[in-house]
Amino acid sequence: MDFQSRLEHKGLTRRDFLKAVAAVTAALGFPVVYEPRIAAAVEKAAGKPAVIWLEGQDCTGCSESLLASVNPGPTEIILDLLSVRYHETIMAASGQVAENWLDENIKQGGYLLIVEGSIPTADDRFLTIGGRPFKAILQAAAAKAAAIVPIGACACYGGIPAAGPTGAKGVQDIIKDKPIINLPGCPVKPNWLLGTVLHYLILNKVPELDSNKRPLAYFGTLLHDNCPRRGHYEKGEFLTDWNDPGQKEFCLLLRGCKGPKTFTDCAQNWWNDGVNFCINASSPCAGCTQPEFYAAGPMDTRVGLAPLYLRTDTMNLPGVGGVNPETVGKVVAGAAVVGAGVHLVGNVLTGRLKQDKGDKGGREQ
Repeated sequence: MDFQSRLEHKGLTRRDFLKAVAAVTAALGFPVVYEPRIAAAVEKAAGKPAVIWLEGQDCTGCSESLLASVNPGPTEIILDLLSVRYHETIMAASGQVAENWLDENIKQGGYLLIVEGSIPTADDRFLTIGGRPFKAILQAAAAKAAAIVPIGACACYGGIPAAGPTGAKGVQDIIKDKPIINLPGCPVKPNWLLGTVLHYLILNKVPELDSNKRPLAYFGTLLHDNCPRRGHYEKGEFLTDWNDPGQKEFCLLLRGCKGPKTFTDCAQNWWNDGVNFCINASSPCAGCTQPEFYAAGPMDTRVGLAPLYLRTDTMNLPGVGGVNPETVGKVVAGAAVVGAGVHLVGNVLTGRLKQDKGDKGGREQ
């Protein structure tokens, strides 16, 4: 069945299809001139087995995030675009039938390999699928893949499982000889995945990445720079009491917000078709797009970003020195009154002026 016939089978006209492509183009921020190329890429992808989707140590949250997407929804563009040939959560087959189908598609090669969930390294027995260690399945699938797209914090950097005893690692720690495009987050945002796949299909190359293998288009700016509560931060207004209605819109820095250390476009492009995102819902940014998320475990040397609702690092203010996180709000407010320069204080306070060059998101700070 050709592509046009498949559209008609679903009750869609060519005009409906082009409207959907226009909507996707606009939603992803591509120029209008890209619409014909995106349409051609979708048609091309719809006629071949393009994607194998593996799940390691995960909660299936990234899959659910994709399946709950809107404009476009999964039944409109995403599933056809991705041409998913193996996904153990959504496929009808199971058991040996499913595993045989996976092996068949791996033999064909040339696919995009999407990986959700971390890889245990302490002991292969922590995760086996069909009697095989997940690490071995990943390595076999990676060998024939054109490129690999780890999605979610777990698949990219180990995520929450890295805080446990399994020695959880990200794909980049296991696979070294393939192009890797990390799309972190807990969970991944659907438009990050869709936009990355479209870019790869249209241009046949990996998008420009930062030092952590994340696309600069989505992870090139600090959340803090575009935060809707930035004005309160500049005025030294920090939320210290969740029950005080007068502090409802205050900066969440003292409540554990990791926005000043987190590279993501969440503040510009909200979740659920622009309905909301963490900070707007009064939840501090957890830093889930960062390699340091979540916390260092017994086999992990990273300095984690947990606890989620507690600011744990000591802050250095000009002329004041180290300040306890619970008292810094009053200090910063006082500094503003005496003209110490809140913006400069804020930059030093959050560490932006001394940012690790290994995580600059493509920009010098």
